[in-house]
Amino acid sequence: MPHPKTTEEMMAAAGPIEKNLSLSLLQITEAAAVASAYQVGKGDRKYADHVAVEAMRRVLNHIDMKGTVKIGEGERDEAPMLYIGEAVGTGNGPEVEIAVDPLEGTNLAADDVNGSIAVMSMAEKGGIFYGPDIYFDKIVVGPKVVLYEKKTGEKINLDAPVLDNLKIVSKALDKKIEDLTVVVLERDRHNQKIKDIRAAGARVRLIPDGDLLPGVMTCFEESGVDMVMGAGGSGEAVLTASALKCLGGKITGRLVLPSVANEKSEDDILKEFAEKLPRLQKMGIAENEIDMIRETDDLVPGKDVIFAATAVTDGPFMKGTKLLGDGDACMTSILTGSSGAVRITQSVYIKDKENKSFSF
Repeated sequence: MPHPKTTEEMMAAAGPIEKNLSLSLLQITEAAAVASAYQVGKGDRKYADHVAVEAMRRVLNHIDMKGTVKIGEGERDEAPMLYIGEAVGTGNGPEVEIAVDPLEGTNLAADDVNGSIAVMSMAEKGGIFYGPDIYFDKIVVGPKVVLYEKKTGEKINLDAPVLDNLKIVSKALDKKIEDLTVVVLERDRHNQKIKDIRAAGARVRLIPDGDLLPGVMTCFEESGVDMVMGAGGSGEAVLTASALKCLGGKITGRLVLPSVANEKSEDDILKEFAEKLPRLQKMGIAENEIDMIRETDDLVPGKDVIFAATAVTDGPFMKGTKLLGDGDACMTSILTGSSGAVRITQSVYIKDKENKSFSF
């Protein structure tokens, strides 16, 4: 379905979740970002994540909704808060499903490196895929590539040679392959992929952690990110898909066991498979469906989807959360929904307005 072209059409196209809960979603990610900002650069990624989780859940439980966590901090016995299946909200209002990552890029925040965010998405019941605790090997591209696919029938294909996919993106963006930038997590499992991208002539931007935000960036030409490739967390893939669903981009990929992606021994693979299969089946993923190709609408089938991310550390188009003293803070976020509306917002929380000055 094409995105509406006018403001009036976008407002009319917004579903009840987008109309009623967008600002609440923004407040939730802002709260998590402020809490984790106090831990930026202190070297303790676990505690930075912990305070983000606590802050996000506190705000969540004041929102009028019947929420269920579909992507969260893990199973109930692994996470005391925001665990998969947890009920959140006041219990009044619309029934929604939630995907959360209170601090995406925990290492980035701990070391004060660019790219960490607090992020969340919502959709109606049945609107978010259960992302199991394994990898998702993916390719992410922006709206122009999706439009090119529709016009020509050529498709980005996870199983195609890297060069073939780069050629499609090159034609879709009207750029030489040499001018394309592909973001890849710096992991040993991606060594061959990195070599293939460079052999094709494209540029590789290696990042230490956090490829969710670069996936969103493919939808913004000025970001300089043309593709994201490689295997990362499946929960992050679902959150990326939530944003792409609203922005018109595309994710395509498949679930893969970490032992397979990291080329472990056959014994290690069989052991992990035996450990993970019961959980996968509980999530509705049959054994013969694990390696099926899944795209944006498979990961986020919902029609009324909202997505928000607030920068904790600086990013390509969002300034990180700045602490102004005495509990005051300013921050930058992106907020979008199925209507196609996109808001880049700057928020300031000031207790004493008479004795505080601020600027962006």
